[in-house]
Amino acid sequence: MTGTDDGREAYAAERAELARLLPPAPGTDLPPGRHEHHRERLMNLIDDDTARARDRARERADRPDRSRLLRPSFLAPATALAVAGALVLGYAAQNGGGPADTGDTRSVSQVLLRISDAAGKGEALPVRDDQFVYTRGTGRDVDLTTGKLVVQPLEESETWYSQKPGPQKKLGLSRQYGETLPINAELGDSEGTRPGLHRPTYRWLATLPTDPQELLDYLSEITPEFEGEDRDQALFEAIGGLIGDTILPPGTAAALYKAAALIPGVTETPDAVDALGRKGVGIARDDERSGVRTEWVFDPEDLSYLGWSSHLTKDTEYGKKGDFLGDSAVIETAVVDKAGVRPRD
Repeated sequence: MTGTDDGREAYAAERAELARLLPPAPGTDLPPGRHEHHRERLMNLIDDDTARARDRARERADRPDRSRLLRPSFLAPATALAVAGALVLGYAAQNGGGPADTGDTRSVSQVLLRISDAAGKGEALPVRDDQFVYTRGTGRDVDLTTGKLVVQPLEESETWYSQKPGPQKKLGLSRQYGETLPINAELGDSEGTRPGLHRPTYRWLATLPTDPQELLDYLSEITPEFEGEDRDQALFEAIGGLIGDTILPPGTAAALYKAAALIPGVTETPDAVDALGRKGVGIARDDERSGVRTEWVFDPEDLSYLGWSSHLTKDTEYGKKGDFLGDSAVIETAVVDKAGVRPRD
């Protein structure tokens, strides 16, 4: 075996270990969704080692089909999602303010309370273990192969997530770019991926604590850690992955957003826009270390979840402050009996 082969194997082992530790990233370990998007973004933006960045770029160049699958998530609850509670988010006030243009924390708690109320009134959509959560949406991502941010075209995607209990090696189907591909188990899950943070089935979501602090503590325990990352941002992203990647029981939705309200630095942003250009209420948080802002977008009328967007908040080796990183928009969410079958069929 050559030294080059040894290096490639060492790199592959290192990447696999990093992928296991990072928050799932989403879908192909998972489909072209938010989990995969954020895993790749963390691996490319947080790591300041330019040599590793070049290695990752070369690996993606060797596997172009995989790189095209690293897309934003388009999934959302069928009921109005809840961002929570009359809890004062005191981080900015206690620390001299957060980012200059992220809104007033005194008003965000009121906005979150209204969204929470809307979610609490949502009708529960029962999902059986033998069914699939179907989602259709559109979004854009960025390509970092060249070492710079290159915005990809808007692309529609469909996914079918299995709700089967227990570990599963085939998690569903993903349809994009005219291809229908299986959604495989998480990297490293040789026996299959169990329901949980990386595979949030309806049944698993219904078992989560509904007390906001208990839920946040539990999510903190199960959210993988990455050396040097902002822990509060990791929790915000984990909750974002849940609200964007599946159908939520109304009680769980309300609890998730009340938990999000306990995370320091969460704030309202004006004039939030999803991938379809729909303007709405924005709930966001900045990762000060990587210089990335993630923003959830809600309909200004009924406060339902529309999608998400992300951009840089400071200059980096990959781009300038304000540069676009990705977005999504929800088009349709439903429950179907068979993978590959659309609700209208």
